[in-house]
Amino acid sequence: MTWLEYTINTTSERIDDLAAALTARGFSDLVIEDQAEFEAFLEENRACWDYIDESLEKQLQGVSRIKLYLEDADQDGRARLEALASEMGLSLSAAPLAQTDWEESWKDSYPPQEVGETIVALPYWLADEQTARKKVILDPGLTFGTGAHPSTQLVIEQMERLVRPGFRCLDLGSGSGILSITALRLGAAAALGVDIDPKAEDIARENAAYNGFSAPEFTALTGNVTQDRALMSRLADQDYDLVLVNIVADVIIGLAPVLPGFLGGAGALICSGILDTRLDDVLSALRDAGLTVTAVHSREEWRCVTACNPR
Repeated sequence: MTWLEYTINTTSERIDDLAAALTARGFSDLVIEDQAEFEAFLEENRACWDYIDESLEKQLQGVSRIKLYLEDADQDGRARLEALASEMGLSLSAAPLAQTDWEESWKDSYPPQEVGETIVALPYWLADEQTARKKVILDPGLTFGTGAHPSTQLVIEQMERLVRPGFRCLDLGSGSGILSITALRLGAAAALGVDIDPKAEDIARENAAYNGFSAPEFTALTGNVTQDRALMSRLADQDYDLVLVNIVADVIIGLAPVLPGFLGGAGALICSGILDTRLDDVLSALRDAGLTVTAVHSREEWRCVTACNPR
């Protein structure tokens, strides 16, 4: 079966009308690429990240288009597309897609990811791969956290140094659950993951199951630690030997006042996801909260901070 990729170029002002016209004529699974919409989305959600892939921004520079896919033999579909493009005064182009197993080829993007001295993050379809490292098995297609990002790698490297058998760990912004699962792999007795996204709770629980962990070893919760008093009270019922916060600088700064309350006397905090340009802001917030910064580690433009309560 041969497939064709159709591209209709337009403008940001007309892209919504084009999408509506395509949908009305029975075309679905549209791929919308528009610089203006991308930039508006970033601006509306600026608090969620400090870093955007520059290559993605460059790919969308000056772009406003819609792509869709039809079988080469679908002459009726092609005719309807050509008629629509002509009606709207837009250019239509088509290019054949390379023959491949689309259902499986995406997996090539997720090879085993060795992290630190002892950990390897594996997609679930490679769970049986032989390795001397401790396996952290994930479904990489679900949410952030595969072990490939420098911020995650920095946290895991510090966890290898700090985690001891019997530790209780709190993972704020747990995402895929990779850090909670890693803590358990390194010998922690229990890990509790919290994320503001309700989808992350089920995803983290599913990933934990891939690794043989479930409650009470691993617990996943949904909520905003700084705003949900009931959640805050539940978390504060116990001290944690290790608190992990791998998010972005603004969120870490917002969490800073509550973090000391989660740490036991000898507990440690690891914060990551911090761009070098935001490091001073994060350090100030942690110190203002009464924490003692013990180390800063770097990889590329990312920084990872470890801290503890004063002794």
